[in-house]
Amino acid sequence: MFSPHIAPVQPDPAGAAFAVRNLSKAFAGKAAVDDLSLDVPVGSIYGIVGPNGAGKTTMLTMACGLLRPDSGTSFIVGHDIWRDPLPAKRAMGLLMDGVPVFDRLTGAEYLYYLGALRSLDEAEVARRSRDLLANLSLAEAADKRIVDYSAGMTKKILLAGAVLHDPEVLILDEPLEAVDPVSGRMIQQLLRAFARRGGTVILSSHVMGLVEGLCDHVAIVAEGRVLSSGTAEDVRQGRTLSDIFIELVGGEDLDPSSFSWLRTAPSGPDSARGSAGEVSPDAS
Repeated sequence: MFSPHIAPVQPDPAGAAFAVRNLSKAFAGKAAVDDLSLDVPVGSIYGIVGPNGAGKTTMLTMACGLLRPDSGTSFIVGHDIWRDPLPAKRAMGLLMDGVPVFDRLTGAEYLYYLGALRSLDEAEVARRSRDLLANLSLAEAADKRIVDYSAGMTKKILLAGAVLHDPEVLILDEPLEAVDPVSGRMIQQLLRAFARRGGTVILSSHVMGLVEGLCDHVAIVAEGRVLSSGTAEDVRQGRTLSDIFIELVGGEDLDPSSFSWLRTAPSGPDSARGSAGEVSPDAS
């Protein structure tokens, strides 16, 4: 019988790059995060997956100091995000889906502004910005306002801002959503290089293929709780991550008979049109 693997948390959260302890948050009396604890090892690429409404983004938002939990706490490289916020926030780079951005700035201005906030040398900010804009295919859009960027371009400039100050921990909420495949490959290469040099990546995603191909550690979250966690091999147990996810989270196959009305055979004057709405070659 299948038994999900759950990695134990360490007695001292200071040993982890990212740790949450007994986090809880409820909205209108309904628990979004329910007494959740998790450790992310230093140097790992840690994927957090779960269905819509699982509590992933709420957990990350609390862990980063953007939303106060009802109970529990979180640590970034040993610093309590609520009691010792400045060193915790210096150590992390954040890309959080839905957080407001200064989108009236151009891409180049946005990176310059973030560099100034981090007290980076102006020449160093310019050098890093050139590297990031070039490698994320944003060089031609550097002088364009972010409000005029596409969704994928916006995601990439936010990622550039998250890594600009060379943080110890990168926390990314759906980092490849709306990003084209070429840029997506570049981003994955950047994240692997970051981890090889001792950085830690935590990313949430709905894309199982991305998590399975990129992450060396995984947590499956549903209804605000961790259902399975640990190395990717420990969580998969010789199966695919998708299979484990579906078994733990649940789900049923679609009953096609429920949609008997969908794409029914046409009749009348338009009957010469094919099932995909194209004119049949013989209709002329």
